[in-house]
Amino acid sequence: MSDEYDDWEVSPRAQPKAADYGFDLDRALSAVVGLSARVDEDAYTAETLGVERGGNGVVIREDGVVLTIGYLITEAEEVLLETHRGRVVPGHVLGYDGATGFGLVQALEPLGLPALKLGDSRHAGVGERVILAGAGGRRHSVAAEIVARQEFAGYWEYLIEEAIFTAPGHPNWGGAALIGSTGELLGIGSLQLQHQVNGGRLKALNMVVPSELLVPIYESLLSGKLGSARPWLGVYAHEIDKNVVIVGVADKGPADRAGLRKGDIVKVAAGMDIANLADFYRSMWALGGPGVEVPLTLEREGDVFDLRVTAADRRQFLKTPRLH
Repeated sequence: MSDEYDDWEVSPRAQPKAADYGFDLDRALSAVVGLSARVDEDAYTAETLGVERGGNGVVIREDGVVLTIGYLITEAEEVLLETHRGRVVPGHVLGYDGATGFGLVQALEPLGLPALKLGDSRHAGVGERVILAGAGGRRHSVAAEIVARQEFAGYWEYLIEEAIFTAPGHPNWGGAALIGSTGELLGIGSLQLQHQVNGGRLKALNMVVPSELLVPIYESLLSGKLGSARPWLGVYAHEIDKNVVIVGVADKGPADRAGLRKGDIVKVAAGMDIANLADFYRSMWALGGPGVEVPLTLEREGDVFDLRVTAADRRQFLKTPRLH
C-alpha cells in the first residue's frame, strides 16, 4: 500500500502547521490511516465503484474501530489499513449506512494509534479553520476553511441536509478526517466538487459528511448491520435546466424492471411536482419503507405518462461483509 501514499504530497504552503493549533497536531494526524479494499468482480457495485478502492479512515476507538466513507468498503471482501509508519493491518467491515454514507471497519490486529474524539460539527460555522487530513501526516493534509454548510443531493439517491464544504480541495478526499480547532473529528470526506468563482475560474471544494450523523446509527453499525433501509428505485439522476433527468438505472433494480430509461424526466413523484433532486428523494422516502409503490409522472421524448415503481431495499442487492 505504501507506494501510493509516497508519490504525492500537498503543497507545503497548504499543509497545516503545528503552531496554528492548540492541540498535538502530529498525534491527531496519526489517527488517520490509509485504507484499501478489494471487491469481487461479480459484486453489485463493482461496475460503478470499481473492484480496487483506496482512500482513508479515522481511528475513533483505541481498540481499532475505524470510521470511513462507506463507498470504499461496500461489498468489500478484503480491507487493509496502513498506519503513518507504514504498518499494514487487515480489517473487517462492520457495516455501512446508505443514508449517511458512513462505514465502520474493525482492525484485526492492534494499530497502536490514538483515537480521535468524535465532535459535533454544528458548532463549526462558515469561516472556521479546519484540517482535512489524509493518511500520512502533514504532507497529506490540507489546512482548510469551512466555506459553506448546505444541503447536498447526490445522483445516487443520497441526501445530506447540512453537508460541510471545505476549501482548498484535498486530492485524496475519500474517508479523509475533518479535524476542528480543538482536535476533534467533525466529519469524513466524501467528494470533490468544482465550484465556479468570479471570472469563471473553477475552484475545488470537498464535501464532508458531518460527524454527528454517526451518533444515531453507531451502535447499529458496530453490531454488523448495514444501516437504515429507505425505499430505493435504483436510478441515477441529475438536475438539468430545473428538471430531474434520469441519466442511468441500476442493472436489474426496481427502475430498470419497471422500464425507466436514460433521458426520462421526472415531472411528478408521489403527487409532488419535482424541480430538484432533494424534492424527488423526499417525496419518495415519505411514502414509507422498501416495498412501497412510488407513483411517477415521466416525460420521454415529448410524451408524458404515468408509471408505478415498487421500491426495494438496496441492501438486498449487496454482498454482506465476510466474517474473518
